[in-house]
Amino acid sequence: MRNTHVGAGIGLVIGVLALQSPAAAAADDSDLHIRPRNASPGSTVTVTTTACGPDVTYGKGESEAGGSFHLFEGDREGELTGEFQIPEGGRVDTDTVTVKCPPRTKIADTYRITGRQPNGAVEAGFGDAKDTDTQIAVGGVLLAAAAAGCLVRMRSRSHSSRT
Repeated sequence: MRNTHVGAGIGLVIGVLALQSPAAAAADDSDLHIRPRNASPGSTVTVTTTACGPDVTYGKGESEAGGSFHLFEGDREGELTGEFQIPEGGRVDTDTVTVKCPPRTKIADTYRITGRQPNGAVEAGFGDAKDTDTQIAVGGVLLAAAAAGCLVRMRSRSHSSRT
């Protein structure tokens, strides 16, 4: 009875994998690389592909957020590379990039447009992040207090060990 269940489970897994294979082959985006995968408005996005083949030296790209761009020969043989910029004030969402190259190659992939990148120092509750003099003074006082505490503790231990 157990062998029947194990055999049915293995058959089910193999069947599911077999059904997914044609879909995975048709929608294979491994030849299209978008960097960064999480971009912010105002940043430059680089698109690289090897899907066009080694003899193709030019391609066209289209980003829903960044518009049209061109792809030219990259650093490696058979690689095309292009760039576009995400406009300032763009919305946080996913963006689809489509690349076309002759004679009939068309591939697409998506990436995420995130919120604005942080700019400047992080404030931690000790006042203005730009006021480094105050931060250094507070840090010095904290270090001095910690050192004094260690000295008091060491003296109390040595005093108690003598008695």
